[in-house]
This record gives sequence, structure tokens and C-alpha cells, in this order.
Amino acid sequence: MLAGKTAVVTGSTSGIGLGCARAFAAEGANVVINGLGDPDEIEATRAAIEADYKVRCTYSPANMLSGDEIAAMIAEAEETFGSVDILVNNAGIQHVSPIEDFPVDKWDAIIAINLSSAFHAIRAAVPGMKSRGWGRIINTASAHALVASPYKSAYVAAKHGIAGLTKTVALEVAEQGITVNAICPGYVWTPLVEAQIPDTMKARDMSEEEVKRDVLLKAQPTKAFVSIEQVAGYAVFLCSDTAASITGSVLPIDGGWTAQ
Repeated sequence: MLAGKTAVVTGSTSGIGLGCARAFAAEGANVVINGLGDPDEIEATRAAIEADYKVRCTYSPANMLSGDEIAAMIAEAEETFGSVDILVNNAGIQHVSPIEDFPVDKWDAIIAINLSSAFHAIRAAVPGMKSRGWGRIINTASAHALVASPYKSAYVAAKHGIAGLTKTVALEVAEQGITVNAICPGYVWTPLVEAQIPDTMKARDMSEEEVKRDVLLKAQPTKAFVSIEQVAGYAVFLCSDTAASITGSVLPIDGGWTAQ
């Protein structure tokens, strides 16, 4: 379905981003991955995508705190592959703290990485998409783009900002064959979430199952994690011809969380 297209996915050395990169590659797209991690592991990931799906895959170390590096990543992808057809803004970080104690540097970093990086990438990618008359921009938001939780002021603010950015850009490019949407997952079973469980078990004197059910999945009526594959499949669908009239949408995939 995506043969001849190129996808840039930020924050894609693990988790949702890597799942999206693999899913696009499986559909025939060349991909640019980006993110943090051990260089040898990143190279193994990159090489595996090429080997598994017979596409080209490159890695960009662009720092999502730097607008200049983000713009350079898009320019390099266009030079290497001839186009950036699909852009997934997925990079994100989290910090939990009461507002009066929230570290200013954490606020600044979360807004920069979770929100401003998407602005910089979209700004750089849109001219090429306009010139070709086709593009798909997908922003990884969160259920927290639609509802709030305590102690997550920066994250919730950034994700609500992503929702607004998505709608605004969608209106600007609606007549140029470009769609812009936000996917809003609930809790997804990723290495980041898995790593939080032992500390939560200790802090709350709970078993692993209790942490999953009564803490992480408390807000999700299905009581089941959203899978990486489900989110990645949603992203692929949004790149299909069937989804060409879906734009400016903030789309939950959250086990019913935001239906409450």
C-alpha cells in the first residue's frame, strides 16, 4: 500500500514509534527512525527493519529539543529518499508532580519534546507534501489530549496542545491532499510502562496484577492494555485511501477511557 513512500517517525527506537515504523515498512515504505538508546541496539533495529521488510531504513539522531536539528532531519530524509510523505510525531517524555513542586526544567522539556517538536517537524515537512499533493501527518497524542489527570500538568497541557495543532494544520492543508490527525492511546503496554511497575508495587504495597488492574488500567473500562500493534495499525489505516476524508480528527484508542 505504501510502496515508494517515505515515513519519518520520531521517538521510534522503541515502543509505539518503533511499532509504527515496522508497520509502515511492512506496507513497503522506506522509514527514518529517530530516538535515544544504545547505538549498537539502534543499529540492530535499523538493520532488522531493512532485512525483515526489504525496504531502506535510516537513523536520525536529531535532538527533539532542537528545532534546527528537527528541520535538518526532515531535509536529510528528503535528500536521501526524495520525499517525506508520512510524518509521525511520536517523541515524548513524562514527569509526575504536584503543580507547586513541578520542576521548571521538566515543564520546559516536556512542552519542547511533546509539543514544540511536532510544530518544527510539521513546519519542515509540509512544503514538500504540498508540492507533491499528498501527505499524511499523524501526531501521537494521548487520552490526556481529551481528559486530564492530576500531577501531569505539563504532559496534559502538551497533549491538549497537540490536539489544537492537529486541527489547525488540518484546516490549512485540507485542499492539498494532506491529512493531519492525532491518535490518542490510553495505556499501552510498552517498555516505559513496564519499567514503572516494580516501583509502583513497592510504593503501594501491591502485587503486579493489582498495579496493572487498580492503578494503570483503572480508567480503562476494558481493563486491558492497548497494544503497540493496534496503535500502529491505526496509523497505517490513516495513510490509506479509505481514510483520505479523515482529517483534523483527535481519535481515541483507549479501551473506553474517554467515553466515561
